[in-house]
Formats: sequence, structure tokens, C-alpha cells
Amino acid sequence: MVAYRTVMVGTDGSESSYAAVEGAARLAAVCAAELLVVCAYLPLHGTELARAQDQLGPDGYQVVGSAPAEDTLRTARERAHASGATKVRSLAVEGEPVPVLVRTAQDNAVDLLVVGNRGLRSLAGRLLGSVPADIARKAGLDVLIVHTT
Repeated sequence: MVAYRTVMVGTDGSESSYAAVEGAARLAAVCAAELLVVCAYLPLHGTELARAQDQLGPDGYQVVGSAPAEDTLRTARERAHASGATKVRSLAVEGEPVPVLVRTAQDNAVDLLVVGNRGLRSLAGRLLGSVPADIARKAGLDVLIVHTT
């Protein structure tokens, strides 16, 4: 079995993604690995942001600028430490989640990429694709999909 030295997890601020952070933190603790927590964000402002959040309804939390991403990462780091991770680093990266997570994993020599399963079973996920499914196809490294819903 491969020893994981760097484990990365993506979070978007949802409870589901925080459950993935906690799972990744427990695994990083067992492996004595560094945990890298990444939040992809889209820099929308003003009326453009309000319109996107209105159209997305309960999923509107996903359309944020870098300040909310930093708040998301602060909460994720706290939860990671509470779940046993000792070496935790975080990054807010502008862009869409799948390319951001794949590129960041490559740029940081990540051994394992952890994502939550939210969206895998939805009709929209099956028709349009989902972050967990796209990550599993495109990452080019070990991917752990944590059951979070």
C-alpha cells in the first residue's frame, strides 16, 4: 500500500464538504500526512452575485468571492484539527472546482485527493456530471470519495 504523505480535500462551505474535510483529516492523522484544504471560488460581485445566488437558491453558497472562501477555509481548518489532523494547510483558488482541484493536486504533489459524494446520485449529476465523478475521472491520482450525505 502507498503511504500518503499529502492528502488534499476540497470544500465549498457546505455541511457535506465539511464531512469530507473531517474524513480526510482522520486519514491524514493516521498516515501522519499533511492535509491540504482547498476552496475553489468564483469572484462575482454586486448584482451579478445577487442574481446568481437567487437563481441557485439553496446552492447559492457556492457562488462566492475570496473573502467567503477564506471563511470557509477557516471553518474547515478548525474541523480538520478537531478531527485529528496536525499538519493543515489551506488555499483559496479562483476558478471552477474540478479544474482547480485537479491542478492544485498536481502543483502540490498530492498523493490522495478526497471529495464528498454529494451530487453523484442526483439526476442533474448523472446528466451534467458532478464534481466527485469528474474528479475521479480527471485527477490522475488516488481519489477517495467520502460518503457525506
